[in-house]
Amino acid sequence: MKRSSDDRATELRQLFFEGAAEHLEAMNAETLRLEKDPADGEALRSLRRAVHTLKGDAATCGYRDLSELAHQLEDALALEGAAPAAVVEAAFAAADVFDALLKAHREETKPPSTESLRKQLRKCKSAADQATPARRRGKTPAAGAAWSEYEQLVLDRARSGSVPVVQLRLQLDPACAMPEAALQMVRMTLSSTGELLALQPQDAKVLTLRRSLEAAVVTSLDASALISKCHIPGIIRKVTAQVLPALPSPVAGVSESAGITKESVARPAEPAADATNVSADSVLRVEAGKIDSVLNLVGELVIGRSMLQQVLLEMAAKHPKDPVRMRLADVAAFQSRVLNDLQRSMMQIRMVPVEQLFRRFPRMVRDVARQCGKQVDLIVSGQDTDLDKSILDALAEPIAHLVRNAISHGLGTVEQRRAAGKPETGAVRLSAYHQANQVVIEVSDDGRGLDPERIRAKAIEQGLTDEAAAARLSEAEILDFIFHPGFTTAAEVTEISGRGVGMDVVQTTLHRLKGSVTIETNAGQGTTFRLRLPLTLAIIQAILFRVEQRLYAVPLSSVVEMTRAFEHDVHRVDGQEVLQLRNRVLPLVRLGHAQKAASPSQQRVFVLVVALGGKNFGLVVDEVAGQEELVIKALDTHLVTSDLISGASILGDGRVVLILNLAAIVERIGRMRPETGDVAWGLLLPTTVVQSARRAAAAAATEVQP
Repeated sequence: MKRSSDDRATELRQLFFEGAAEHLEAMNAETLRLEKDPADGEALRSLRRAVHTLKGDAATCGYRDLSELAHQLEDALALEGAAPAAVVEAAFAAADVFDALLKAHREETKPPSTESLRKQLRKCKSAADQATPARRRGKTPAAGAAWSEYEQLVLDRARSGSVPVVQLRLQLDPACAMPEAALQMVRMTLSSTGELLALQPQDAKVLTLRRSLEAAVVTSLDASALISKCHIPGIIRKVTAQVLPALPSPVAGVSESAGITKESVARPAEPAADATNVSADSVLRVEAGKIDSVLNLVGELVIGRSMLQQVLLEMAAKHPKDPVRMRLADVAAFQSRVLNDLQRSMMQIRMVPVEQLFRRFPRMVRDVARQCGKQVDLIVSGQDTDLDKSILDALAEPIAHLVRNAISHGLGTVEQRRAAGKPETGAVRLSAYHQANQVVIEVSDDGRGLDPERIRAKAIEQGLTDEAAAARLSEAEILDFIFHPGFTTAAEVTEISGRGVGMDVVQTTLHRLKGSVTIETNAGQGTTFRLRLPLTLAIIQAILFRVEQRLYAVPLSSVVEMTRAFEHDVHRVDGQEVLQLRNRVLPLVRLGHAQKAASPSQQRVFVLVVALGGKNFGLVVDEVAGQEELVIKALDTHLVTSDLISGASILGDGRVVLILNLAAIVERIGRMRPETGDVAWGLLLPTTVVQSARRAAAAAATEVQP
């Protein structure tokens, strides 16, 4: 069945929007490099490349407003005599306007006004016109080409580089009846060989009359290889190519990457700059939803494997010597190995480097620093650390809040830093690394640090605690107040901070992702926010246990050890149940009702020692039911409103197990903790919540029941 033209157009636009987002990130990154070093020729070429590609793609999809603006920006970037600072500001403004236009076109809403950007670009041109006339070098192109003044200038600058510039003439096949398709195919083919500098004509109607194309491309391919690649059967009949002679560099003796080091400035656009070195045939764009669908099917296979293993156990009990059972066990073992490989492969496809997240922040740091009147360097490390794509996308807003707070609250002004004996330029660090089965992302600054006493006073003032209770809190517990909704120590509200909503978003998002956030601060030295997250949210190894005849699970990666204790070993300190375990005091969390038996001292309980946010606590359970690989089923938030349950799973025998959100449980316990020992201390999930969660999980599993 053939797809309609509307389907093809929709797919083309979707690909355009995906690529445009990458081009905008490259624009921001390269403009930042230019701002630091206006003589960075490689940054300028990469910026022009991104703008040029965006212009062509926008024109292909019919977004003429975006294409025309990109063309005007190209003109500004090619001007000689324009003030570098003005061009940089225009490039930043253009990236913002392009982003707004893309959003309007994607959502089919009214595009924003572009007059302010056009005015900036006109000022750049006017300043260049008033400067010393640019030197005209090497104007004579290859025979047959008639480049515009702008295109000739682009070619001249490219010819001063180290990679050859090749000019081509491509004649259409007489049988070619679709000039518009031919134009697009030629553009894509030439772009895959290097940097496409110019292509004429741009209009399919003109091509219909001329039946030939002129192009110029920066490429490492030799002329014969380029000609061979451009011979497109049924589209291009003849290709001629000529390597243009090189020109002397306009700036001699200056390194293209002068002043740029990996340790001082993040360069997130390097993959984009190297994209031309990767064969287009080796990259396949796939919508994330399609990968999620396949991963969900793999999850169903894991459930099916559990069912098969359950059947094998039952057969082993009834027919221990049956040869068919033995053969079936061998088949099941083989299937299990293949499924494990399939599962790992699919999880690897979902994994993306955190560099895709970190690349968003250099531009933001620059803008926020200017608003605050501060000098800030962004230092990035661990960009190659892999994380599940769904988790990565959800972290953008929380990390943005932390970075903004680090600049506006953490880093002092130039005068304050000078008085403290620190460099005038502050540092914000983003780092990521693997730790066991988790990914740790740190946001830190070298500012003045958090003041626990000020936070304590503000918490009392806002009624979050009283003086007596606040006096007993540890420093970590005091710092946790900053995550409370509406809490802020800012003296005034600004566009950047002061409303007390950002940190609440951070903790809420981390809990939803089954992660945690901790704070490490030193007065006068700085603050580090440490975010710990699971590698994936789809399939986990879990410990199963029972509390009051109900089956629950927690991720195995969170469990440090399991131990047994008598009830008389449990003590109460300031209303908190604790257990002494190998010369250290372990706080306990009891999920069921408090012990009310007449003689509870000899009763034994299981304690799961769980690590969360760098702290350990004991989870008191009635019975440990084993270890299982669980496929997490998301629960409808309309049916299950409790944040104590992060999901559910189906066991091989059809039973539903609820997966607990440890971070939310600990937070809830902390708020419920009584001040005296008269109140039974513990947490029992309401029966209505448990029942609705089990019904929702069972409904999601109806398709895989045997």
